[in-house]
Amino acid sequence: MQVDLEVEGTRVAELPRFQQAVFQGRRLRQLLIGCGMLVAMALVVGFFVGLFSPQSLWPALLFNQSAALLVVAAALQSARFVSLWRARAMNPVEPVADTQETDGPVGWYEQLLDRLGQRWIHLLRQIGAPTLWLGGWALMALAGVEQVWNLSLPPAATGLSATVGAAFALLLAFALLVLERHLAQENPAQWPEAGALAQMIRVAIISLVLGALCLLFASESAIWPVRLAVLIGLLPGLVAAELLLRAVLSLFSPRREQLEPPLLARSFVADMLRWPPQPLLALQHELHNRFGIDLRQIWAFTYMRRALLPVMSVVAMVGWSLTGIHEIPLQGRGIYERFGKPVMVFGPGLHAGLPWPLGRVLSVENGVVHELATSVGETTAPVMAEPAEGPAPITANRLWDASHVNDKSQVIASSRGEQQSFQIVNMDVRFVYRIGLSDQAALAATYNSADVSTLIRSTASRVLVHDFASRTLDGLLGEDRVGLAQEIGRAVQADLEKLDSGVEILATVVEAIHPPAGAANAYHGVQAAQIGAQALIARERGAAAEATNQAQLQASIARDQATASAREINAGAQTADLKFSAEQKAYANAGQAFVLEQYLSQLSQGLANAKLLVLDHRLGGSSNAPTIDLRNFTLPADPASSRKTAQPGASN
Repeated sequence: MQVDLEVEGTRVAELPRFQQAVFQGRRLRQLLIGCGMLVAMALVVGFFVGLFSPQSLWPALLFNQSAALLVVAAALQSARFVSLWRARAMNPVEPVADTQETDGPVGWYEQLLDRLGQRWIHLLRQIGAPTLWLGGWALMALAGVEQVWNLSLPPAATGLSATVGAAFALLLAFALLVLERHLAQENPAQWPEAGALAQMIRVAIISLVLGALCLLFASESAIWPVRLAVLIGLLPGLVAAELLLRAVLSLFSPRREQLEPPLLARSFVADMLRWPPQPLLALQHELHNRFGIDLRQIWAFTYMRRALLPVMSVVAMVGWSLTGIHEIPLQGRGIYERFGKPVMVFGPGLHAGLPWPLGRVLSVENGVVHELATSVGETTAPVMAEPAEGPAPITANRLWDASHVNDKSQVIASSRGEQQSFQIVNMDVRFVYRIGLSDQAALAATYNSADVSTLIRSTASRVLVHDFASRTLDGLLGEDRVGLAQEIGRAVQADLEKLDSGVEILATVVEAIHPPAGAANAYHGVQAAQIGAQALIARERGAAAEATNQAQLQASIARDQATASAREINAGAQTADLKFSAEQKAYANAGQAFVLEQYLSQLSQGLANAKLLVLDHRLGGSSNAPTIDLRNFTLPADPASSRKTAQPGASN
């Protein structure tokens, strides 16, 4: 019960907790100094270790343990404020009035600073030192836990330092355990806050013990010590978050200087650290102390407590019975085992059977198609997305001069002249498979094969070695590649059926077959030379065919021209002969008339385009000859002749 000094008749000197207040405050101060030194040492060591080895176990462990000690320091500081109030209540100090007059601020700047300072001081007084200290300790603990929260730390061996650190942590945990037992045995009338302090110290003890276990079992192959070292921070982190919440909520609670302050650093999470855990009892005490609600007076809660065991038993039996109901997804099947023996294969839907462990269902795929490469690279780095505008990734390089992840080297036959030899090629063969759709295939794939992909890969490797031993590189890169995938698929399927694996090969894809990356350039050179020789032969054959055709064309043209000329000459001769015969016959029949007719015809042809002037000698009588005016005619081209013909006179 809190003490109010304003109530008349209050005698705090008679109360044991007020009598021990000075001793308790001194003791809490010593514990707080020791806890602060441990926190500072852990933080400094963890900081320097984190600088040189950020992936080590030590930073996470030291920061989490320092967070647990910070929670203890917050509880000690809060309890010390309560002890100091009780000590002042036992020996009140009269306030001394300051009668010395001081000069006030002169300038406006000094007055502004004085007003701001007074406002900040008034605000801090309203909040209170206990709330500020509690919030500060809680924030430091949360910051330490958040700083080292990394669940991807790699495991590593710690050496001799881990043994020394574990021993120191166990010694410190033992010392805190002695302190916790001493506080737990304190009389609540003499020290009411001792029980809450003991619960807070348990947080640090658990953190130290778990940290010691992490150091003792840490190795290069064990991953759980590293994960546990990081997860240790959950407990002090939850307690620190609760303390920070209580500090914030305390701002809305009325506070009186004459009323005994309560302990702010109480934690519901820390109260759970007891055996057996009693969360309902702790909640009941909290409600009774805070709000005056006594759940023991409510009959409904009493009935619930009595009926809890039978109700939980019935719920457990019903839940155990429901484990016999199995839901099979649409893309899956289930093999139902009754007492360890397979009974039937369930299809998609709901099925009922015996509850676990009397009956169970093993999941099997139903028509899910997989792709498997015959060779898998050693690199397991995640594939990073490449920008669309950037260069193509290395995995997209399908040239022969680049080694690919799924390429597998294979020895094949070769012949050089009459000598037998061998060659090496890189190939990428992929299989598309699924587990058979029949119930027998599902049973075979589940019980006859421990790893279906490994079985297919080993079977395919054996088939490829046997099949490629009788093939050559030119054949693989040429005509044999068409039927290669089908032959390999049939051979692998036959071997899998002999093993009763329940696997169905849907397709065999020959992604790439090429020489090794180191011999790719040489093979390209050989191919280029062969292609060049074939191109040269074809070019020369084309030139020879072109010359032959050109000669045949010229000979054909000459022969045709000669034949045409001969035909023309012969036709002309025949025409002349026929014409001569006709004229001879006409002359024999007509005589001089035919000659005159021919003369006139030839004269008409010769004078067809000439300008004629016909003169009749009978014109003008016998004495006067016809006169021609040469001025109407065009002069001839020769000037000399024109002078001769241009003389005036008459012409007959």
